[in-house]
Amino acid sequence: MIYCVEDDNSIRELMVYTLKAGGIEAEGFTDSVPFWAAMKLKKPELIILDIMLPGEDGLSILNRLKSSPITEDIPVILATARGTEYDKVMGLDKGADDYLAKPFGMMEMVSRVKAVLRRTGKKQTERILTCGDISMDIGRHIVNVGRSEIILTLKEFDLLKLFLENPMQVFTRDQLLSIVWGTDYMGETRTVDVHIGTLRTKLGEAGSVIKTVRGVGYRLDQEAAEG
Repeated sequence: MIYCVEDDNSIRELMVYTLKAGGIEAEGFTDSVPFWAAMKLKKPELIILDIMLPGEDGLSILNRLKSSPITEDIPVILATARGTEYDKVMGLDKGADDYLAKPFGMMEMVSRVKAVLRRTGKKQTERILTCGDISMDIGRHIVNVGRSEIILTLKEFDLLKLFLENPMQVFTRDQLLSIVWGTDYMGETRTVDVHIGTLRTKLGEAGSVIKTVRGVGYRLDQEAAEG
């Protein structure tokens, strides 16, 4: 799935149509609001992001993506106005993988998408995170405890991924809400407790590595798993 964030309706529709015609699943968004809503439901393989957007601009969106452990590995191609070297440099410095200078041809867009996916795909699909009996294949979105596959919801998967990537680090409930649910999520911290509870239950005995830090939040105790 490719997400295209572009406020010009004709350009966005043509981008999505071209990608789909080439056998690549794609979805378009006019600005950051529907984009972040979609990100909570499904994470894409790549994002094409226009810099000049109403409301939250592309560089701000890019910064949020690269600042979160949940989304930092998603490759991003920035669409910039031709001749705006400053935007290109800023975007690349903030972690963009490539850029398209407007106006760009649709075939150039498809070529750059495929090139970025080739460069980043192997790194992403080969990432395996482990802790004791728990193993997570990020690219295949599979979690195993021993030899048994565990079926997790998207939020449970994202919580476990965050813990596995940051063993021994304590996360407050507010931090977990911000990272996993998004900074604009209006729910209560009780949501975190409920998801931690279901995650532990699904992991069985292995779930005991997710420790409650009383009065603070949660952490993954890698030392307990290895002991």
